[in-house]
Amino acid sequence: MDSIRADSLIKQFGKVQALDGVSVEVAAGELFFLLGASGCGKTTLLRCIAGLETPTSGTIHFGERDVTQLPPHKREAAMVFQSYALWPHLSVERNVAFGLEERKVAKDEIRKRVGEALELVHLAGLGDRGIDQLSGGQQQRVALARALVVRPKCLLLDEPLSNLDAKLRIEMRREIRRIVKEGGLTGVYVTHDQEEALSMADRMAVLNRGRIEQLGTAEEVYRNPHTAFVSGFIGETNLIKGRTIEVRGEFVMVDTAGGPLVGRVTKPDWTPGPGAEVLLSIRPEAWRLDTGGGENGVTGKIIERSYLGQRIQYVVETAAGPQQVVELNPLLVRDPGEQVVKLSARHADVAVLEA
Repeated sequence: MDSIRADSLIKQFGKVQALDGVSVEVAAGELFFLLGASGCGKTTLLRCIAGLETPTSGTIHFGERDVTQLPPHKREAAMVFQSYALWPHLSVERNVAFGLEERKVAKDEIRKRVGEALELVHLAGLGDRGIDQLSGGQQQRVALARALVVRPKCLLLDEPLSNLDAKLRIEMRREIRRIVKEGGLTGVYVTHDQEEALSMADRMAVLNRGRIEQLGTAEEVYRNPHTAFVSGFIGETNLIKGRTIEVRGEFVMVDTAGGPLVGRVTKPDWTPGPGAEVLLSIRPEAWRLDTGGGENGVTGKIIERSYLGQRIQYVVETAAGPQQVVELNPLLVRDPGEQVVKLSARHADVAVLEA
């Protein structure tokens, strides 16, 4: 396995700057996610790492090797595409063997390595089948086996689960993580699916307009967003406008349309001054529907309810605007129109962000 390091990458397509000085380091053996909306630069960054695009400036290292100008087949990296790109006229076995045949590997070695790759992706015994005889999930596994059979040091994945149904996506998330860890690979995975990233990533980078907005573990990015964009993109959140009243260390009292609320500054090296405009980010599960007192109280009325099995989601109209509220395993189901005495959230669960 190799670490991957990108330093000050810039990539321009004519007048469009897809990457704007991106620097990131992926540790050896890490499953790292590039996350962002369409057009943010995540796929361009992956293609530069793979060697399918050459950066306008900047460098890429695999371990100590500068691979910036190396062609893809000399980088010891394998890529799995969104479309799978399987040969429909070849069997499963021949699809997996294709890369080894191109490399002129001996037939006995090909047979052995194809068998190992199919076993790793739980497709042992299906080598003789045609691609059209496989389910979508099985086709995804063939694409993975084809990438793994060349024994890469790095596995690059470009939205590999986007064509699968919800149940298969959840199953394949576990499988891909298992394969990366058992295979001793360094994985870089592109997606716009926040839940996918939160459930699989060792660490992630959230990109916006060709730049990295935040780097960190799933918990760090979710619990401590540095910007309103990150807070809104990673999971659902409620954003409330306000002005600071008082600053005490990392905690800030903010005047909002719903009354004063206290939150925690989550961006390093930034503290709002008195009277500064800020945004408060409060996750739906951080709000509690109370009948008594509590931290950060806001009154409101339930205007919408959605039953989602293990949880109930409410929309509560407040003076600070409509608030999404999620109750897990609720003991009491509340009806729309019910007056809520108080909506409350712990100070530590309210993120104070730059407006």
